[in-house]
Amino acid sequence: MARSRLWLMIAVGLSILVLALSNAVLSDHYMLLSFVLLMAVMLPLFVRFERRKLEARELVLLAMLAAIAAVSRIPFAALPSVKPVSAIVILSALVFGSEAGFIVGAMAALVSNIYFGQGPWTPWQMFAWGMMGVSAGLLRNTWWMRKRLGLLTFGLIWGFLFGWIMNLWVVIDLAVALEWKAVLAVYAQSFYFDLAHALSNVFFLAILAGGWIKVLERFRKKYGLLDSG
Repeated sequence: MARSRLWLMIAVGLSILVLALSNAVLSDHYMLLSFVLLMAVMLPLFVRFERRKLEARELVLLAMLAAIAAVSRIPFAALPSVKPVSAIVILSALVFGSEAGFIVGAMAALVSNIYFGQGPWTPWQMFAWGMMGVSAGLLRNTWWMRKRLGLLTFGLIWGFLFGWIMNLWVVIDLAVALEWKAVLAVYAQSFYFDLAHALSNVFFLAILAGGWIKVLERFRKKYGLLDSG
């Protein structure tokens, strides 16, 4: 019954998305379309997480991880694209699963922008870091993610993926979504920022992975936190 309701919500969301798509394209409201699209994608994940029966200590743990990830952006504010947020999101998902990774990533973006400033980029950051957590959680039991080289490569790849996702809102904001030369120019100009993010992911994962995973695994096993994540 619960699963059928979830799929019903997804179907309704997709229907709204289709209507918004047709209207937005016809009227050039690309930014509105982007928000509808992001909400349609993220809503099922938030609903799925909300329906889980979580203990108070599990919620506190997730809130703490999201807060740590959010605060970790501040000391590196002067260094564009260099931030430990992605590493914290990935490591949280490796231990507690994809749903926890999504919540930590999405909330880290929302909370940290209280300091950096909210704007049309916030939902895109929530989506990008959330999907980073989801993918890390889904792959956490694979042989690739269990190897140090695989984990670092994952962080490297997501440094570029994050930037490519964020470029979408820039393209939409500039209303050049259908002008491919302008789109390619935006992506080309972001290359060095994306590279900096990718390399910083490798750096922070290299220095944090061992200690963080051990500590979080100890909490998970001792208190049975988010075992089904």
